[in-house]
Amino acid sequence: MRKVILLPLFLVLLASIVFSKFVLPSLLPNPLLPVSPSSLLPKSLFLSLIPPKEEPSTTIAAVGDIMLGRMVSVKMLELKDWKYPFLKTVGPTSSANIGFGNLESPLVENCPTTSTGMIFCARPEAVEGLKFAGFDILSIANNHTLNYGQKGLESTKNILTESGIPFSDDNNITIKQFNNILFGFLSFDLVTFPNTPVVEKVKENISKVDVLIVSFHWGNEYQKEPAVWQKELGHQIIRAGAKVIFGHHPHVVQPVEEYQDGLIFYSLGNFVFDQPWSMETQKGQIAKVVFEGKRIKSWETIPVYIQDFCQPQLTQ
Repeated sequence: MRKVILLPLFLVLLASIVFSKFVLPSLLPNPLLPVSPSSLLPKSLFLSLIPPKEEPSTTIAAVGDIMLGRMVSVKMLELKDWKYPFLKTVGPTSSANIGFGNLESPLVENCPTTSTGMIFCARPEAVEGLKFAGFDILSIANNHTLNYGQKGLESTKNILTESGIPFSDDNNITIKQFNNILFGFLSFDLVTFPNTPVVEKVKENISKVDVLIVSFHWGNEYQKEPAVWQKELGHQIIRAGAKVIFGHHPHVVQPVEEYQDGLIFYSLGNFVFDQPWSMETQKGQIAKVVFEGKRIKSWETIPVYIQDFCQPQLTQ
């Protein structure tokens, strides 16, 4: 009777040993091998837990009107320092991956020294300050570009090109590559040429770059709000595919608008300009826009205040 009872127990024990030694290991992960979390979770849930890969960021710093003639030129000559206007703002402009501004004075040989007048020019040596400040692209599409005629315009283009600073206008898109992203710049003077077909030109060039940035010389001087037509045009340009609009010409700061997935800086005010006769004309902004890949990640404005006729200083 005892042998009959022991036999089933022996068979159960034998089956347990065989199962634990040969069958169970095949059902469980090998503890000596790494286990993939995806093998333990549904694929959709596993993928949702993986943080998205961050793309490299690119910072663009843009400023408003840069006028290196008249009293600005007088000051630079007195101090024998072409970098003087930019000494106190070189940090945010030179540390950006792309520095951009509006050059409102032709660079010409034998530029006369004067503290008055509305015909602007700057000496060729003034380009040293622009290089020191870290400007990578400068718009030359404004109502003072032709103050010294076509010859003055060609001189400006040549001096900038020889100094390694590309210029931007409405004729050809200017492209700067960073982090494998093509940033394109188009600049328009709507003060002198109000009927320029800007929307069409934006659409013609949008496919050439990854990110399109448009510079507008537009609006009314000394007005703190943009006109209705500027808002409408700005919206059209963003809808056409541009990411950022940098505005200038009013000589005072105007609002910034977030529209769809783009930004419109209606006026960045003065940056280097000899207009000390009011508080508002001595104020300006440095726009700092950070891109993550092709997408705007963040933005801010850094206020500046111009002292000594020509030298902007950070006010925060």
